[in-house]
Amino acid sequence: RPLGDSDKARLPQHLPPAMPSQAMASGCGASAAPARLSFLRSVVALPPPRLHIPARAPSLRLPLMLRPLPAATAVLKRSPKRLKYSSQRLNKGEKMLYVEVDPSGDDTWKLEPVVKLIKQGAVGVIPTDTVYSIVCDVKSPSSIERLRRVLLYMQPLSILCRSLRDIDTYTMGFPRGNDHGQTNIFRAVKHCLPGPYTFILPASKQLPKQCIKHGTTTKYSWRKHVGVRMPDDAICQAILDMLDAPLICTSVKWPTKDQWILDPVIIADIYEPEGIDFVVDGGIRVADPSTVVDMTSGTPTIIRQGKGPKVDWMVKDEESAGQGENPPHTSKA
Repeated sequence: RPLGDSDKARLPQHLPPAMPSQAMASGCGASAAPARLSFLRSVVALPPPRLHIPARAPSLRLPLMLRPLPAATAVLKRSPKRLKYSSQRLNKGEKMLYVEVDPSGDDTWKLEPVVKLIKQGAVGVIPTDTVYSIVCDVKSPSSIERLRRVLLYMQPLSILCRSLRDIDTYTMGFPRGNDHGQTNIFRAVKHCLPGPYTFILPASKQLPKQCIKHGTTTKYSWRKHVGVRMPDDAICQAILDMLDAPLICTSVKWPTKDQWILDPVIIADIYEPEGIDFVVDGGIRVADPSTVVDMTSGTPTIIRQGKGPKVDWMVKDEESAGQGENPPHTSKA
């Protein structure tokens, strides 16, 4: 409606200056008097642009102020190495392999699928002459990293060897004696192996670096020694002979307590969700771990008494302390 006298009286006194008409903006009628915009035309903003909303998205048909703002999309850059080891199971979508083998080793032909998986980089559980161990290929760094991710506890790794030649390859070997009175330990050790012993020896350069570090997955503290084993077990020896190579191992324990799991069925129930690829059932074991002997000092020192009996050329940790010897601190493998 046209403005009346009462409306004009309420108009503000600081109206914007008059704007030229479209004719003046186009250059026509330069001498004509400029036209003034009405009050409504001068204060009303232009209408917002019309937004195209698809008909198939009825949830977007909300008032503009009630619509949720689009969330910023952040791209998380992951290390290629972590992406490589991120998968839990070796073959995604496949179930864990469970193989029952007679403890005497009469049906070791059942182990062929297990050996094939290990060569492909699998991580699984096998029996030894003491307790069950989680194992993988010593020549596969990715398998060693997967083994550490499967573990529910922090524990150093050892090597399951086929022969003394493997021990000489991945360690500096046993002391062989000299003309200065040092005892030939190598000759004495041959009478204990294969057997329930873990010997801690200086690691050689052939051992992968993933085997001589322990701690969290992001920060490792290095140690220069590694435990070696030659188990006197038919199933374990059959797997090592088929592989023609050593295995990295660590004993299987409960997640919340420092005790070994002796039943392979329970091991499968606990560690299958963690991503292990196979379990070799060789019967229930006895809670008796290997005897750990530190060979890095001048005297072979027993730092954990287990299934392996003490031999006359070994001394207990307390005896070496009483003799004034200070064996280096090493983790029990």
